[in-house]
Amino acid sequence: MNAFKTHHENSLNSVVLLLQFKRRMSQLLVEQIYTGCLAQGAYYIQSGNEAAIIDPLREIQPYLDRAHKHNAQIKYIFETHFHADFVSGHLDLSRKTGAPIIYGPNAAPEFKALIADDGETFQLGDVTIRVIHTPGHTMESTCYLLLDEKGKQHSIFTGDTLFLGDVGRPDLAQKAAHMTQEDLAGILYDSLTMKILPLADTLTVYPAHGAGSACGKNMSKETVDTLGNQKKTNYALNQPSREAFIQAVTDGLTPPPAYFPLNVAMNKNGYTSIETVIYDGLRGLDAQEFEQAAENSEALVLDTRSAASFALGFVPRSINIGLDGQFAPWVGALIADVNQPLLLVTDQGKEEESIIRLARVGFDRIIGHLKGGYASWKASGKETDTIRRITAGEFAEELKSGNTVIDVRRESEFNNGHVKEATLLPLDFIHEWWSTLNSSEHFYLHCQGGYRSMIAASILKARGIHDFTEVAGGYKAISETSMATEKTISVA
Repeated sequence: MNAFKTHHENSLNSVVLLLQFKRRMSQLLVEQIYTGCLAQGAYYIQSGNEAAIIDPLREIQPYLDRAHKHNAQIKYIFETHFHADFVSGHLDLSRKTGAPIIYGPNAAPEFKALIADDGETFQLGDVTIRVIHTPGHTMESTCYLLLDEKGKQHSIFTGDTLFLGDVGRPDLAQKAAHMTQEDLAGILYDSLTMKILPLADTLTVYPAHGAGSACGKNMSKETVDTLGNQKKTNYALNQPSREAFIQAVTDGLTPPPAYFPLNVAMNKNGYTSIETVIYDGLRGLDAQEFEQAAENSEALVLDTRSAASFALGFVPRSINIGLDGQFAPWVGALIADVNQPLLLVTDQGKEEESIIRLARVGFDRIIGHLKGGYASWKASGKETDTIRRITAGEFAEELKSGNTVIDVRRESEFNNGHVKEATLLPLDFIHEWWSTLNSSEHFYLHCQGGYRSMIAASILKARGIHDFTEVAGGYKAISETSMATEKTISVA
């Protein structure tokens, strides 16, 4: 009999969402550990007293805790490819457990690993894991097929080869592979057609990412499905030809975040232990020490508090990216250089969570945090700054014809509805457009809910632009007022 459970849990004081999917057959346990802020799925598989981990996150304690809870030994660590959007925990986990790190063909890491052959199998208790090399997203991309104790196809862990509703983008590895994105898309088509589509429709598909990840463009919010349903509903699997597939998966790709190749390098070459990163980051600095560190180290001050708290007062020239949103991806996209030294301002008790979530995307150079948080800075009498923030109702009353309104959402959001006077300037490209603003002309700033617009506001403040007002609640709140809005109609 199969059991299916879903629940939430917190790990290491983080607010990540962990969705667990358990499917039991005899002694088989498959658990999806889903981290919402990265839209990433890692996997814990156990048969008997042996366990395997697929695509672990940087902090490894949750996997060790699961193995301990179930009286299991971690036997294997499987990597589907060299990840671009996060730093894997493979090295620390291998050091802690002695389990080998396994990649598929074409991988050439700078550390000891087992490079498996296509079709090679690994015994885990009473079940078998088969290597299926599926190049295309990257040339080393590999899926892992789980066969139950009777040899029946049970589930497949597809990494970034096959998502729910999408496939892996083929433009991330083109420079390393000395190919075009079209070349890689064609290889991906061949992998899917010859290796994945012939598998059983009843097979459960466990991808590495879901909606919100920059590794694809059309991913579902669901995180588990059957292969049969994907054959029916996934646009990429329903193209009439190889050429049509190439056109479909390369169309509309936006530039990947700048930190992606840096994360690939860390995953391939190695990195500092997470324990060392946490130890360094937990160095508490009083206001004077914090100020001196900022001046002497060229560190960027990153404030991880909520947008509402930040608006009321902050350390001048600090950047606000709150833990309560897509924290790590926005840090990666906007700070970009993982070697940038960082000084943290957090809510008290959120120091370690901030450090861990930064380390997930490779930002290891955290040289300390403001002891006592922003309250200690304010109490020291040092200079502070604020951001004028108003409600959507106040915005509707204040806005007059001719006022400038900047909408920092993405184009698809803007086209679906926006303030009539608004100009679209996506946050993703703020480093390109901020210098074009007229710093002497007042403007209004908003996004969908207030998270991204506060990030933009903090960056503009740090660049010396101060004459603006940010709208709390963003377009969601604005659309509930009487303010005139409109949609952009696309002309084919």
